Amino acid sequence: MKKLVFATMFAAVCCCSYGQKSSMSSTAQKNLAASRAVAKMFESGDFSKVGDYIAADAVDHGGMSGDVKGLDNIKASFAQMTGMMTDMKGEIVKELADDEYTFQWMKQSSTMKVDAMGMKAGTKNSLDAIEVSRFSNGKIVEHWTFINAADAMKMMQPNMK
Repeated sequence: MKKLVFATMFAAVCCCSYGQKSSMSSTAQKNLAASRAVAKMFESGDFSKVGDYIAADAVDHGGMSGDVKGLDNIKASFAQMTGMMTDMKGEIVKELADDEYTFQWMKQSSTMKVDAMGMKAGTKNSLDAIEVSRFSNGKIVEHWTFINAADAMKMMQPNMK
């Protein structure tokens, strides 16, 4: 009897797990792949294919000085960031996607190359961020970054003394 109960429960878990993995549409899977590709570009510093994933008229609401509009300006903003930091890494903790949005909880780290954003050159930093991208016609058209407040305060502390 115990074997039958175990076998039934095991089969139910397998069926439920299978259903969850396959429930993401092909569009959502493509959107998630595009978000991952953009995140990986920061590690390599190579933004040559950014237009494959981001629309020409996209808006990055997570720019260092506010909204960054248009692919060329977004690409320049990315280059500015990688010019200020080295050893950029992004670990995906959890991600969700549908046919319009991707959500990625990221653990990001880097080392400052220059004095910027309240940190001295050589300072290692890490933060938790939620990256949200909205897609249309297979490309990112809007992006937001939400940074953990405690992590942001750590970066600002040198300026508060």
